[in-house]
Amino acid sequence: MSLDQTATKPHEQLATHLGGGMEAVNTLIRTRMASEHAPRIPEVTAHLVEAGGKRLRPMLTLAAAELCGYDGPYHVNLAAAVEFIHTATLLHDDVVDESGQRRGRPTANLLWDNKSSVLVGDYLLSRSFQLMVETGNLRVLDILANASATIAEGEVLQLTASQDLRTNEAIYLQIVRGKTAALFSAATQVGGVIATAPEDQVQALFDYGDALGIAFQIVDDLLDYQGDSNATGKNVGDDFRERKLTLPVIKAIAAASPEERAFWQRTIEKGRQEDGDLDHAQSLLRKHDTLAATRTDALAWADKAKTAMRCLPEHPLRQMLIDLADYVVARVN
Repeated sequence: MSLDQTATKPHEQLATHLGGGMEAVNTLIRTRMASEHAPRIPEVTAHLVEAGGKRLRPMLTLAAAELCGYDGPYHVNLAAAVEFIHTATLLHDDVVDESGQRRGRPTANLLWDNKSSVLVGDYLLSRSFQLMVETGNLRVLDILANASATIAEGEVLQLTASQDLRTNEAIYLQIVRGKTAALFSAATQVGGVIATAPEDQVQALFDYGDALGIAFQIVDDLLDYQGDSNATGKNVGDDFRERKLTLPVIKAIAAASPEERAFWQRTIEKGRQEDGDLDHAQSLLRKHDTLAATRTDALAWADKAKTAMRCLPEHPLRQMLIDLADYVVARVN
């Protein structure tokens, strides 16, 4: 089930509530992705930025700031910086993964080339740091700089661990915390920091973003084996073809017979994949019920995100963020 097929759509409620702020964010993004001397930069950036993404991460920053009573201008800078970091990581990821499709469209590296994608990603990261510096707040700069480093660390860890059958659920969680949850938690945390919220609220916002990001990635990994490519904008089985050990497979390997383990060694560790292997992999996931177990984990993380919201002020946005946690896991049934 896609996000747009659910009965309630908290991301649309957020977008409506935050309409003025998101309009300012989008204007700032378009202004800062411009380049006087290198027209390819806005061409490549616009291809991804205008591809219909829900702008979830910048909305989290705006929502957290408003929830904590902020009435200044710099939440817009931070939200745009978060989106630039996210876009840069997507450009880099598609090169690393040799992906051909994102959000239902050809990737930038496919339409242009790897060099353009990497260099434009670097440009956007630089722009994001300019936006952070303009806030004059050293702590938000520290949070987002650390998140950027953590994202890169998570991606490098995934390179070495994702094709190693010794990778367990703890290592998987470390990867997910790096490559996905770090930006979610930073996005919410800086909203509280720029609003000078009490420290317990700032920590709660971090905890919410961390748990939401983990749930989001677990669901994403689950959809790779049972999703609808028309709904997700991704090719089903990409993680298998790219030999990534994600949670459903890690759980299946833990329960594997010697014959099944040999199958995973051939296809994931050694990369010798044949016609029918994806179907067989999916049958093993069903045999060991790892898809259902993975969904249970995602639901547990969504519950942690909702629990973290309890100490935040009463506000319509608080309920929207709670609903968003349920919404993220509603993509799988």
